[in-house]
Amino acid sequence: DTSLAEVNSFSPSMPISPSSMINQYKFEDEPELRDLFITVDDPESHITAIETFITYRVVTKTSRGEFDSSEYEVRRRYQDFLWLKSKLEAAHPTLIIPPLPEKFIMKGMVERFSDEFIETRRKALHKFLNRIADHPTLTFNEDFKIFLTAQAWELSSHKKQGPGLLSRMGQTVRAVASSVRGGVKNRPETFTEMNDYMETFSQKINVLDKIAHRIYKEEREYFNEMKEYGPIHTLWSASEEDIADSLKGVASCIDKCCKATEKRMAGLSENLLPILHEYVLYSEILMGVLKRRDQIQGELDSKVDALANKKTEKDLFSEEIGKLEDKVECANNALKADWDRWKQNMQCDMRSTFTNVAENNLRYYEE
Repeated sequence: DTSLAEVNSFSPSMPISPSSMINQYKFEDEPELRDLFITVDDPESHITAIETFITYRVVTKTSRGEFDSSEYEVRRRYQDFLWLKSKLEAAHPTLIIPPLPEKFIMKGMVERFSDEFIETRRKALHKFLNRIADHPTLTFNEDFKIFLTAQAWELSSHKKQGPGLLSRMGQTVRAVASSVRGGVKNRPETFTEMNDYMETFSQKINVLDKIAHRIYKEEREYFNEMKEYGPIHTLWSASEEDIADSLKGVASCIDKCCKATEKRMAGLSENLLPILHEYVLYSEILMGVLKRRDQIQGELDSKVDALANKKTEKDLFSEEIGKLEDKVECANNALKADWDRWKQNMQCDMRSTFTNVAENNLRYYEE
């Protein structure tokens, strides 16, 4: 990109402040006209005899004709988001469903139900719903609409209409049975390449995630040491008249470094760590999507083999194979379209995240 070459030439006339550099970047993919806006905010704690949990306000504004009103406000807890994710996965097994934050996120960094934990989760839930809203297929899912619009009792009633336990067990048994049958014989090259890409991506993003957490931990330790180190010089200056001004100057300098480090840590915890971790979760989701596509393909392959070995019931088998071929084609097309979209989003997210980190680091060292 020639614009980057120009930015990095560092000609004397060019300003080199972080903000002037960041302005050189122009991101493609301008957002299209949207007709669905969702906000997750206002967390509330609920304490009952059985459990303690948090609910979040979900506000939806829309101009879509299939909604009865232009604005909705409901309260949802984490389990409701989990329910929505499982319904989307069941309805669209070969689409890439956005990840939810785990039950306990950033273990060791924040306590459950602390303000920091709740805010981190709120942001993740907000992003989860908006990623669904921006998806060309998921955004029109009926369960998603119910999640956004139904009152608590209506949602509870709708949840009870899901498949029974025996039906769910049957699906699990079928999935396990097809996954242990071995590799797929006729997997198209495209999906083998996707699989290889995801294995490499998963390794790299996990390493980046670990490094980012280690950097954050080291920064925090450094910050805690500086917090103790600064006041020592102030106390020392009281008993050393000849060098009192110098010691106060050092104390002031340490205090400035301390504040700059705190800002840098906030940048890491708000911009870098959540994005990297989101894509660690995405890598697991994508491996699952590719497996589900292979299971559909495996089902078709086994039927084709069965037809070749059987002389009777050919008509019945041919009909089943026709349906399975359609199913495989739909699964392939859905995944291909989603794959391109996901890669584009991922590259855009990574580019803006690391540019952000670079800008924060430049500002930090300038300070």
